[in-house]
Amino acid sequence: MRRLGSICVYCGASNNIRPEYEAVAIALGQELSRRDIGLVYGGGSVGLMGTLARTAREGGCSVVGVIPESLTTRELMGEQIGELIVVESMHERKAIMSSLSDAFVALPGGFGTMDELFEAITWGQLGIHAKPIGLLNVEGYFDPILQWIERGVQEGFVNPQHRKLLTVDLEPAALIERLATYEPPPGLIKRLDLDEA
Repeated sequence: MRRLGSICVYCGASNNIRPEYEAVAIALGQELSRRDIGLVYGGGSVGLMGTLARTAREGGCSVVGVIPESLTTRELMGEQIGELIVVESMHERKAIMSSLSDAFVALPGGFGTMDELFEAITWGQLGIHAKPIGLLNVEGYFDPILQWIERGVQEGFVNPQHRKLLTVDLEPAALIERLATYEPPPGLIKRLDLDEA
């Protein structure tokens, strides 16, 4: 069982969301606090980002946000939650979030969430890291993405072994348990990495 000292969570910053998505962000924040796992996230105080970070912080969890300077006025809304690292670019943001984390989890979100999730998967596929990657499939939000991955496997674009890079569950507690026992699929390319596996 691996020690998960901190988990990087990718999620949306929109306030126009269903209550079910907010509820799972609260549940994940509470679960991180209960297990004394630090949160690394995109640094915003709005949408699921803000809900998750506030919940984790209120539970005594270590919270580190990483945000590009260009997004501070849109996603901070005057409120800083936990430690905040302000960077110059999205590339720098993602690299720092990865280096500070022992695992990755995606909640519902938009293009930014998908970009971050698939970069983490691609880095795992290339052997840049060997960290577990989880998906909280709330209300079937990610069903089309999971169907696309299956289509990619069927059409020969996705190696069947690489499908195992992504751990999917419906509940935060169950997902964290599975991430703690994750073993990378065999046959991944080993490369000099950006951060320790």
